[in-house]
Amino acid sequence: MKNLTLCALLITSSLSAITLSEVIEKSLINSPSLESINAKIIANEHASDVANQFSNPELLLTKNTIDAAEPMSQTVLTIKQKLPYYGKRDSRQNITLAEDEVLKEKLNAAKAVMVQKVKTETYTIWENRELYKIIDEYITLTKQNIELYESYTSVEDNQHIGIMKAELSLADLEIQKSVLGAKIYASYAKLSYLAAFDVQNIEIDLKIAEKPDLDVLQPTLMKNPQLLVKDKELKKENAKIEVADINNYPDLNLIAGYAYRENFDNYFNFGLALSLPMYGTEDAQEEEVRAAALVVVSQKEDTKIAISSELKIYYAQMLSSYEVYHIIQDDALPQIAHMFELSNSSISTGGDLFKYIDVLFDKLALEQKSINAVSNYNKAQAQISQLAGELK
Repeated sequence: MKNLTLCALLITSSLSAITLSEVIEKSLINSPSLESINAKIIANEHASDVANQFSNPELLLTKNTIDAAEPMSQTVLTIKQKLPYYGKRDSRQNITLAEDEVLKEKLNAAKAVMVQKVKTETYTIWENRELYKIIDEYITLTKQNIELYESYTSVEDNQHIGIMKAELSLADLEIQKSVLGAKIYASYAKLSYLAAFDVQNIEIDLKIAEKPDLDVLQPTLMKNPQLLVKDKELKKENAKIEVADINNYPDLNLIAGYAYRENFDNYFNFGLALSLPMYGTEDAQEEEVRAAALVVVSQKEDTKIAISSELKIYYAQMLSSYEVYHIIQDDALPQIAHMFELSNSSISTGGDLFKYIDVLFDKLALEQKSINAVSNYNKAQAQISQLAGELK
């Protein structure tokens, strides 16, 4: 009956498991942090419409206190409309259009970071689940061998030490299992936060792929989100320079008025007005935005150096994990497997349980390092994918 219940739970768990690609897809749709950038993009679209509009006309009504019998007594209604110098409206709109491109690149950059975080947390879940499985297996194996040892040997003082050593090791395994269970639970909580929906079981199977090649990885930096953001920011600063340059040319104000006189003829008046850039304010503002553009250029160069350094760091992590995994799988584990077989056959005939436990835990430590290597390899790969701006 218990076996049937366990099978039913396993089947239900496998059916409800979600894949990593599904979690990534949903997180990119549901994340509130990404939605806030989308809202900024929508707001900027309205700002772009505003930037291309004319200024509101001004309507003025004036009346003097001169007696109505005098010709100068009048009530004047005046309308004033500012006409920007040719190209100013388009130049202002270019700034908002460039800002739109900046926000979209920032959105893509935020998405790439989100994908990397989801991957990393998922790989942590895989790592802890695999560690949990082998700890569980070693608990069962240690219990079996304690029972087997007690059944094949008489109880002597030196043998008591071996049994006590095995029982202490068993307690340590139980502690590790409990800690791993808590870590898995916490990782699912973090993953649920990142994905913005409740993730209870994720389907993931990690392996060590091919040996990393730095020459192959370098070209992926061309699509780095941070660099693309700096490109768009520089485009925006250049648009600001264009506006600052054209601001040296004054805007024209058209003025039209109608004067009402109670005892004399009414009349219209027309006029033009413009500002005189006499004090060098516009030139100073232009130099200010040019300096800001140079700051972005410097930041872009700094970003190039930074991401190149990051790539080398993650490449070194991948390479180290690759090498560690193959040292364990190709060299260490086959050797310790032979030692384990000898110890296992010895324990079945009443051999030294103390030595057997040492070999058993040496094997466990190697398997744990192998799992860590697989996880670290894929985590470093996820970081490199984020540098390349990948969204899957």
